[in-house]
This record gives sequence, structure tokens and C-alpha cells, in this order.
Amino acid sequence: MKDGNVFRVVQSNCWDPEVRLKEMDQSGVTIQALSTVPVMFSYWAKPQDTLDLSQFLNDDLAAVVRKHPKRFVGLGTLPMQSPDLAVQEMYRCVNELGFPGVQIGSHVNQYELDSPDLYPVYAAAEQLNCSIFVHPWDMQMDGRMSKYWLPWLVGMPAETTTAICCMIMGGIFEKFPKLRVCFAHGGGAFPFTVGRINHGFNVRPDLCAVHNIAPPRKYLGAFYTDSLVHDPRALELLVDIIGEDKVLLGTDYPFPLGEYKPGLLIESMKDFNRRLKEKLLAENALNFLGLDKTKFQ
Repeated sequence: MKDGNVFRVVQSNCWDPEVRLKEMDQSGVTIQALSTVPVMFSYWAKPQDTLDLSQFLNDDLAAVVRKHPKRFVGLGTLPMQSPDLAVQEMYRCVNELGFPGVQIGSHVNQYELDSPDLYPVYAAAEQLNCSIFVHPWDMQMDGRMSKYWLPWLVGMPAETTTAICCMIMGGIFEKFPKLRVCFAHGGGAFPFTVGRINHGFNVRPDLCAVHNIAPPRKYLGAFYTDSLVHDPRALELLVDIIGEDKVLLGTDYPFPLGEYKPGLLIESMKDFNRRLKEKLLAENALNFLGLDKTKFQ
């Protein structure tokens, strides 16, 4: 519920690991990365309250992973509106709970992902070898976006593209070269608009090259995206632009915009050889998370 209105009806597969395991077995998913629903990031709340919530959520994820260590991996959530508390919880997630990564939003209230206020979070992620999964959230919901489910269909891809551009043009990948970042939903609109973005960077460096002089195309291959694009031609473009080693299986399970049978689009690609499909279905995700597949055997 949100403000007394129904926001979303969730089924037991949203919270019950036994139901998830059953559905994973039915769809051929061996390992699943668990993360909190982005609407629960709660960056809008008092920092200490969000820290308390993050610890509750992370402890619950850790308990599920401990019970099923061969099937689940945890991605923690952080009180990103307070970078100091976020770093504190990231250390706990990695060192105490054993998570290989965390999930953050595409922006944090007034912070875009290039904000110097977030540098301590990125520095800690490098030090801890902690992967960062960026999911769009807090899209415009009113006005022109109030119809046709546009926040999810249009707003989310725009949010993700904005996050990628901010990290590139803000010099984040220059300042933190060991950072492992993955952007949800095929990187949003970025793979299709990278030509326009790069051209704009070249013709208006006074507006685009303010904090980083390297053109956006330089960073193709510097970050990951997931594969959730729902279209074979889009997936071909995504792999071509982002790189065969940088696209990993994304499902958006268990929500409506997810892939009904995880990996079906990848498996259906006639021009993808078996080696490429193996990378997209499992190997790239393991590399992004810094995990050895023998851990799950």
C-alpha cells in the first residue's frame, strides 16, 4: 500500500524462498541473485531509519543464502542518502554477511551517481571488491507520465541512461577503475543512443566534457548490463555495443516486465554460438560478482 492506495499485489514468490526454488527448478535457473525490491530503498527516509531497514533486509537475505548456499547469492541494500552509513553497511554486507555485491538506485535523492558525496561508497566498493548493481527507481510518476504505465516503460530506461551518462561524464570510471558496475534492463536506452551521446560530447564539450575529457565510447566494455531487452535485435545490438563479456542474464523475476522463462531469449538467438550463450547465461554474471562457479557445485 502507498498513501492508502494499492501500489502492487505481490505473490509468495516475492518473499518465500521455497516457492522461488520450485520456480527456479521449473525454469532451469541454477543460481539466483537475491536483492530487495527497489521501491524499498527508502532513500527518502531519515538515514538512521533506512540503515535499520537495510540491516533488517540484508539479514533476511543472508539467512536465505545460508540456508541454500548453492542456489542463492545476496546483493545488499544500503542507506545511500548517508554515504558514511552506506559504507558502514557495505562493509557489514561483505565482511559479515558474505555478499559479493550491493544494489543501489539510479540516483539518490539530490545525488546523481557522479556526485562527489558518493565517492566514499565507490572507494569502499573497490577496496572490498564489492560489485554494484544499479537499478532504476524514483521515476516521474505524475503529469505526462501518469498514463499507460509510462514510468516503467519510458521512465526506467531514461533513468538508467542518465545514471550511465553521469558515471561516464562525471569521471567515475576514471577515478575508480577497479569498480564493477552493472546496469539493469540492458542499460536502458544507452546502447541505442550511445552514438547521439558520443556526438553530443564531441560537439558540445563545454556542456558534456566538464568533469571528464574522455569520450563516452571509450567506456564501452568498462561496465556490465543485464540482458533484459525482450527483443532479439535489441539483444544483438546490446552484445555488440556493450561486449560479449559484459552482458549477463537478467530476468526481473518475479515481476510482469520480467522474462517469463529466464534465458529463453538468449537461447533462441540463432546467430549466437554456444560459447557466447554460456557467457551470457552464467559466466559473465559470475565474473561480475567475482564468484567461482565451483562454489556452487
